Amino acid sequence: QVQLVESGGGLVQAGGSLRLSCAASGRTFSSLALGWFRQAPGKEHEFVAALSRNGSRSTYADSAKARFTISRDNALNTVYLQMNSLKPEDTAIYYCAARVTPSSLFLSLDKDSYDYWGQGTQVTVSS
Repeated sequence: QVQLVESGGGLVQAGGSLRLSCAASGRTFSSLALGWFRQAPGKEHEFVAALSRNGSRSTYADSAKARFTISRDNALNTVYLQMNSLKPEDTAIYYCAARVTPSSLFLSLDKDSYDYWGQGTQVTVSS
């Protein structure tokens, strides 16, 4: 089992920045491929970013490219999502997700690929 706890959400003005954190426990962190997803009211879960076990591969949704950065600190068992130049349309609940994988390079954009999810953290961007 893996437990994931997100933090760092809040209310920010358009153009501002936030850094989300997701602390993992229960499993060797370095065995996990990680992802961030979000869900706006009335919408499905949307992929935001993903990162491989060894941190060498990452990928982003088009909406996140050039503005968001996913990173991990294996010593702190934490994955981050740095969000810059925030827009009102970024308003959503943000979830981190994890999957145990033997591949150091595996990552996935598919929410159904992930076995573990956090409870989410609200991000609200005002115009």
